[in-house]
Amino acid sequence: MAERPTSSRTPPLIALRGADLAYGDKVLFRDADIAVAPGDRICLVGRNGGGKSTLMRALAGEIEIDKGERFTQPGARIGYLPQDPPMPPGVTVWSHVAAALPEEDQGRPREHEVDAVLVHLNLDGDRLLETLSGGEARRVAIARALVSKPDVLLLDEPTNHLDLPTVEWLESELQRFRGGLLLISHDRAFLRKLSNRTYWIDRAKLRRNSTGFADFADWADKVLEDEEAENRRMDKKIAEETKWLREGLTARRKRNMGRVRNLQGMRQEKVERLKRQGNVQFTLKETDRSGQLVLEALDISKRYVTDDGRETVIADHFSTLVRRKERIGFIGRNGAGKTSLLRMLIGTETPDTGRVRIGFGVETVYFDQKRESLNPDTTPWATLCPGGGDTVEIGGRPRHVVSYLRDFLFEERQATSPINTLSGGERNRLLLARLFSQNHNLVVLDEPTNDLDVETLELLEEVLSDYDGTILLVSHDRDFLDRVVTSTVVVDGGGEIQEYVGGYTDYLRQRPAPVSETSARESGKGAPAAKPEKKPALAKLGYKEQRELDGLPDVISGLESEIETLREVFADPELYTRDPKKFARTSDRMTAAASELEAAEERWLELEARREALEEARAG
Repeated sequence: MAERPTSSRTPPLIALRGADLAYGDKVLFRDADIAVAPGDRICLVGRNGGGKSTLMRALAGEIEIDKGERFTQPGARIGYLPQDPPMPPGVTVWSHVAAALPEEDQGRPREHEVDAVLVHLNLDGDRLLETLSGGEARRVAIARALVSKPDVLLLDEPTNHLDLPTVEWLESELQRFRGGLLLISHDRAFLRKLSNRTYWIDRAKLRRNSTGFADFADWADKVLEDEEAENRRMDKKIAEETKWLREGLTARRKRNMGRVRNLQGMRQEKVERLKRQGNVQFTLKETDRSGQLVLEALDISKRYVTDDGRETVIADHFSTLVRRKERIGFIGRNGAGKTSLLRMLIGTETPDTGRVRIGFGVETVYFDQKRESLNPDTTPWATLCPGGGDTVEIGGRPRHVVSYLRDFLFEERQATSPINTLSGGERNRLLLARLFSQNHNLVVLDEPTNDLDVETLELLEEVLSDYDGTILLVSHDRDFLDRVVTSTVVVDGGGEIQEYVGGYTDYLRQRPAPVSETSARESGKGAPAAKPEKKPALAKLGYKEQRELDGLPDVISGLESEIETLREVFADPELYTRDPKKFARTSDRMTAAASELEAAEERWLELEARREALEEARAG
């Protein structure tokens, strides 16, 4: 149910009334009313490019509105975090944050608050502002906003580039905040925990609802259904456009339960395998099927020495197996080494010790944190068809470029519009469309959710949920991890790396609880010492099985080399005409060798899992 303002509400601390703003011919919002009162926890949602940040800037007094009025309660302190906070040169982090402290209360110093927030946000107070990265600058701006003791906090994408521990700390700080709060964020878990009402910018109209983000999807569906029914009576064309918008928001949700069941099944398969070891509207297809073994890391270690002489351990004797169709998420603090571990696993960075083996036929596409660049003067059509034409090959089948772009929520007219007219979210969708049009069976995503709007996140989740290949991803988005991955790898920054079945929520349930010295002593008071349980002797692999396991890598390598040689023979376009019998023999042998290779990989995985289970059981 939409919110109806009442006279009994607490007077607002800050508000816009009847506000209009347009840039050129583009109207961002019209006749907008928004108010933030003490105790409000408001989330502001809408498509990228729809005017959310501009509305927040107008509310903060950073820009003038074309029409309407802005109200601020006299004496109210406003804390505002923009997406790109200004950083004056020649100033240290500590001084910049301390400058936002309110006046001392009865002469009591408050500098300790600066030290505390810098520790929580992992910031060096002696650094100069001009030396900071974009993510570090945002953390400094968050620190300034928090120490200023504002009556109202306006936060534009506060979780961008924050790691999970810092996001959770910020959540707890904002939950204790007693003033008014207005949030723009793509982090759905963040919005659900913190919001108690919702404003939605939709086609220049500002709508409001009296409940938080958890109810947004159902509320938005109802709003658009009602609007579609009304428009159908008035104007057929408008009705069709509204239906398209509804489909962009809701069509994917109708398939959510099937994808959830599929993900649960994959996680259960992962559980069974670990037990043996002892511990949008389309389906994206891998272009060339890989073998069952995608990659193997055996006893890898990696450490760095920083500029100040400190040693950072990324991995310390870490081993893992990644099989076809697994979806693995990597989490940990910023700087812990998630990206370095990912790059070692795919072979673009070399471990100090140990080895990484990439399976046969693995083709990788990599979406890194810096993102690829797009030519702003070209079009989405030309981006996907750089050599001309009107088709792209997806999953071995030709697709018309406009049809493919519709899968990524582009309208037909946008296919031939310059890229510089696209919003940030639309550019990210185009990057994903280009990424997934390349040959691949292993998709590697490093922080793919940064700067994506909720709609694009849902599209990416659908694409990955339908993917037939293997996925490795680094993310700080808890909802995204819960909805996509089959297991979660935790990188702690000290060389310790642990894997847990399921997403982020599953990891929280499984991780060991910290035990203090006091509780450990109390738990042992008055209790007799437990006798160690006698474990039955466990045998090693049998002699024949161990010999088979030792010999399988050479067998696999030999088959891979043979298949490569056969492919070179097939590369001769005249072979069939010149020697049909040789063509047939080569084709038959390639089919047989591929089957032998898959069988050898499956056997190696089976024996290796048994060997690890026996070793861990003896060690335990």
